[in-house]
Amino acid sequence: MTEPDESRSGRIDGIVITPPRGLGTVDLAELWRFRELIGFLALRDVKVRYKQAALGVSWAVLQPLLTMVVFSVLFGFLMGAEGKPTVEGVPYAVSTFCALVPWQLFATALSFSGNSIVQNQNLVTKVYFPRLVLPIAPIIAALVDFGAAFAVLLLMMLAYGIVPGAAIALLPFFVVLALATALAVSLWLSALNALYRDVRYALPFLTQLWFFVTPCVYTTASVLGEAPPWAHWLYAANPMVGVVEGFRWALIGGPAPATGALLASSIAVVVLLVGGAIYFRRMERVFADWV
Repeated sequence: MTEPDESRSGRIDGIVITPPRGLGTVDLAELWRFRELIGFLALRDVKVRYKQAALGVSWAVLQPLLTMVVFSVLFGFLMGAEGKPTVEGVPYAVSTFCALVPWQLFATALSFSGNSIVQNQNLVTKVYFPRLVLPIAPIIAALVDFGAAFAVLLLMMLAYGIVPGAAIALLPFFVVLALATALAVSLWLSALNALYRDVRYALPFLTQLWFFVTPCVYTTASVLGEAPPWAHWLYAANPMVGVVEGFRWALIGGPAPATGALLASSIAVVVLLVGGAIYFRRMERVFADWV
């Protein structure tokens, strides 16, 4: 938080930087003033990620594509061509790749944002700016990878003759929900990572576990089936369930996400985001001492 230092004569001699008070609420006006820094750091992250990479942004497509191929072969051996857990009437490859595209957006954003404070320790210890800039920038940068993978998904849908319906108008909501989920979790993890470096090693494991409890390579109906309503609500507490099923519904005509399940996902994101923002602001006063 910055405050003007007013002298006895009424002149403003400089700026005094003070730590956040109370619950450490987010200063959105200050964050907006540093929007150019967010854009610069996001652009830097994209350039660094693909600098001297032979395949460049193609890696953003290869990861979900190869994952789809592996599980297509695996489920083909285990369940046969007709038993794969896919959206009814949609080839398994398209159903899975449609889910992996938003998942890749979330996983990439979470991976880089969760390590943002530690990776930018030189900035944290030398100059003042809202520390929230650091976990936000990688999430914006992840949209570049998402755009490349999404273009391949559209080509795949075109090849199979799949035309989206009117539900595609709600696709931006599910993209925002995926980004909000990544930011909410990253605020907790990036702050904890600055204090306890064990988080850096736990992050890939957490992401892997989250992948398997999200219906990316299978559908919600294939695992819950006739489960009681409380099981559906509990499963929907995972915000990425709503994102993945929302993508399938908006693009390839999958079953519409239940309103209650989508509400549960949204509430979970809001709780994580508000709590994460408060915790991050409370802890940022000690980042420079710990990183």
